[in-house]
Amino acid sequence: MNPVAKSPAGLDTPLQYLKGVGPQRARLLERLGLVTVRDALNHFPRDYQDRREFVPFHKLPLGESGVVQGTVFGVAPPRRGSRAPVQVTFRDQTGYFTALWFGRGFLAQVFKRDQRVVLYGKKTLAKDRRVVLESPDFEIVEEDELASIHMGRVVPVYALTEGLFQRPLRSLLHRIVEAHAEEAPDILPDELRRRRGLLPVAAAYRAVHFPEQLDDVEATRRRFAFEDFLVLQVGLTLRRRRQAREHGRPLAPPGALVARLLRALPFMLTPAQERVWSEIRSDLARPVPMNRLLQGDVGSGKTIVAVMALLTAVEAGCQAVLMAPTEILAEQHLRTLRGLVEPLGLSVAWLSAGQRARERQAALEALRSGAAAIGVGTHALIQDAVELQRLGLAVVDEQHRFGVLQRASVRGKGEHPHVLVMTATPIPRTLALTLYGDLDVSVLDQLPPGRTPIRTDWRREPARDKIYEFVRNELRAGRQAYVVCPLVEETEASDLKAATEMAERLQSGPFRDFRVGLIHGRLALEAKDAVMRGFKAREIDLLVATTVIEVGIDVPNASVMLVEHAERFGLAQLHQLRGRVGRGAARSYCVLLANEPMSDDARQRLDAMVRTQDGFRLAEVDLEIRGPGEFFGTRQSGLPEFRTAGLVTHARLLEEARQDAAQLVARDPGLRLPEHRALREALIARWRERLELASIG
Repeated sequence: MNPVAKSPAGLDTPLQYLKGVGPQRARLLERLGLVTVRDALNHFPRDYQDRREFVPFHKLPLGESGVVQGTVFGVAPPRRGSRAPVQVTFRDQTGYFTALWFGRGFLAQVFKRDQRVVLYGKKTLAKDRRVVLESPDFEIVEEDELASIHMGRVVPVYALTEGLFQRPLRSLLHRIVEAHAEEAPDILPDELRRRRGLLPVAAAYRAVHFPEQLDDVEATRRRFAFEDFLVLQVGLTLRRRRQAREHGRPLAPPGALVARLLRALPFMLTPAQERVWSEIRSDLARPVPMNRLLQGDVGSGKTIVAVMALLTAVEAGCQAVLMAPTEILAEQHLRTLRGLVEPLGLSVAWLSAGQRARERQAALEALRSGAAAIGVGTHALIQDAVELQRLGLAVVDEQHRFGVLQRASVRGKGEHPHVLVMTATPIPRTLALTLYGDLDVSVLDQLPPGRTPIRTDWRREPARDKIYEFVRNELRAGRQAYVVCPLVEETEASDLKAATEMAERLQSGPFRDFRVGLIHGRLALEAKDAVMRGFKAREIDLLVATTVIEVGIDVPNASVMLVEHAERFGLAQLHQLRGRVGRGAARSYCVLLANEPMSDDARQRLDAMVRTQDGFRLAEVDLEIRGPGEFFGTRQSGLPEFRTAGLVTHARLLEEARQDAAQLVARDPGLRLPEHRALREALIARWRERLELASIG
């Protein structure tokens, strides 16, 4: 059988049936998500090695990585039970050199004298000051492979799994590319591809897997990045068009409830709040369901705008709900809402997974009967048992922590209700276009008057005593402070223990002359309320807290935020915590106390916090550091898996794809033209469920 012969099944051929694979290797490939030929074609290299020229070991600069080759001269296995490395001595044209591998004792049986080996790694100093290659990648060279896909060229390096090695996987990918690249449908219409200067798909697959030059790689990555962006943006554009055809209930009451709320507030709306409210009010009055994202930095006043929208829905004769991802955030919204709307004669129902059965039943009945005008809760609000009499508006806070399908579940509680999505996590424009491309966007880009700039510094552990003295001076001046403890492990119990021990240590030690309080996630709602009331009333000077205070707590007299082990926190979380101070007229401070050793990423986060208070700039830094997959710290975010696209590196490409998607859909809304057939099939395969695109199925 010809090893590259085409199967009748083409791209859907199971890899198991290809020559040289078989059931055992197929199981290993499946661990990488590779089941069919199509999967393998899209398993792009994670790196490339330029093996056109080898560097003699003794000419490779210390501290740099390179490709060297040598002949095995001797193998020194570690003693049984020893943690010493396997040591292999090689000989090349300039002399002898040694490579070390730690924790891989089996390699002592892999290497044999006189084998030719290619190694890729960094030249470094071992503990005994010898110059070595430490834990390099390697491949043993067969005599007939000197001019093969593994040598004398730019060589792809693939992600692996235990039991699967680079050489056989590279050989398999080469056979698949040679046999099947021409079968891959080109999703990009010819005219669009030529206008954007992108490679045809078959040439792109060959170049991304086996490039002739390293310079070829970026052009191929750009082609596949554009393709992934275009498929997503077409899907989002179709979804927006479908939503625009839905008939919603116009909510355009006289505005008496909002007017009463505004008269009762002790402050005026900012111009940014006025502008955003005008956009939302205009949306609510239309007979098409609103789908709007409200972005606002910490303290910009999103909640008041959301309450105005909720009141508009109620005055129009509908119910409204506000859903938050955690009980802590939902409880904070409940406190705020009750304080603002109950004086207006409205009832608020509370639903959460952890409440008592009797309370839950009463809340369900209040929502079912319409006695409760507004429902507040966690994801419990979208469970089957919840019935709403006439849902007009759903407000979803911190939407990215739910997942895109749960937004659809909220809308399913009514007949095309208006939806307002809020986030206090500033989202770079490229990420917003990717995650929320079906929404209109409003941005609160102005803080209320009276918010003072916050001085931010990060310090190491030896500065602790000086920091404590600084905090004591602030407390003596009549101000208050927070001390935030990190999550030590992924359990609430350890979180609570760390905070409790810190509070006890501070009260009995450096802050014995002050009143120290404690708040954490395990406290009941009433107990949390009591602590926060005490803090606001200045009955507590220093509040030790877990990240329960990350959102929603407003104490204008608090002037210091001290974050312990700041290197453990994400950038968005640090920014949220900093936003708890600087809410009054007094100068405020955020001190980030960090411990060594810390990663380079952690140091970048701390430096960024010192440089800027702009949440959107910090979000861009966070995206650069972590990438989109980790930006929100949750697998629920609904972010797509792109093959080569980077939301930072390919930001302009995303904009181009968005423009092209709009033009393409305007010309062919059903993707029925022959040149759009492959795009239509790709869209259904990748995004039909997530984007609710039944209309093109």
